[in-house]
Amino acid sequence: MQRWTAKFLSHLKSERQLSPHTLIAYERDLKTLIEFADAQGLEAPSDITSVHLRALISQGHRRGLSGRSQQRKLSAFRSFFDYVTRESGLENNPAQLVSAPKTGKKLPKVLDPDQMAKLLTPNPTRWHGVRDKAMIELLYSSGLRLSELTVADKDSISWNDRTILVQGKGRKERLVPVGGHAISAVKQWLSVRDQLPTKGNIIDSNALFISERGARISPSGVQARIKAWSRQSGDGVSIHPHMLRHSFASHILESSGDLRSVQELLGHADISTTQIYTHLDFQHLASVYDTAHPRASRQTKKANAKNESGSPQ
Repeated sequence: MQRWTAKFLSHLKSERQLSPHTLIAYERDLKTLIEFADAQGLEAPSDITSVHLRALISQGHRRGLSGRSQQRKLSAFRSFFDYVTRESGLENNPAQLVSAPKTGKKLPKVLDPDQMAKLLTPNPTRWHGVRDKAMIELLYSSGLRLSELTVADKDSISWNDRTILVQGKGRKERLVPVGGHAISAVKQWLSVRDQLPTKGNIIDSNALFISERGARISPSGVQARIKAWSRQSGDGVSIHPHMLRHSFASHILESSGDLRSVQELLGHADISTTQIYTHLDFQHLASVYDTAHPRASRQTKKANAKNESGSPQ
């Protein structure tokens, strides 16, 4: 089991080029499988059956693991056994016969446009503030993931086209529009970028966003800075980078109703992932219906005509 999991993780890193964060998650889930196999005296992947995996999932359920966590584990197990089947000639994938407990999908927390406007009202002049506003503007303007922001380089942005080339999951690249406010904020940041508050440090010449020590800013650094910004400028809401991505998607979808375009902008491989943003309020849906549906608009016109003529309702 140890040998096969090591080969599988190496495959994920070198061939599928998954992010370090994703690799850690796979390793953690496979460690659970190895510990269970050791306890059951199962020495190789071929010894494990769907019965064993159901017992492992039941064990997690008794420990209080959520359905989402169980689904993630099973997804890791399926990928692992797919790899073993492909490489060793194992006849079937036992994880394909096991299903995890279902869990209700939580709607993502989003900021409304007024909250976003309030969050971005301040116009800082000091180094940290200029950088932090540029990061927030870019995250919200283009719906970037945290990892996409931190790996972005200065030359990732095309100033003429107002786009940014981002590297998403699995190192897939996509081109995303950048709004005017974000363009201005990033330009202001680049004008002060190399004036480090901490002198004498070597500056990363490529990174779009850097720490005060000159190195590419880390994901935890971005999270801490946005949390601090929201405490000072927000509406009492604790804000994290992904909330800005959620807000971007929700606001675009509410205005356009174009789910497929939002999927492309977010870089989702499966549109079912994007569908979580279809939590539009009923008033908005009713408004769209009244203006877009031919018979609905006809009924509205008839009702208006009757009102104007004084006809009884």
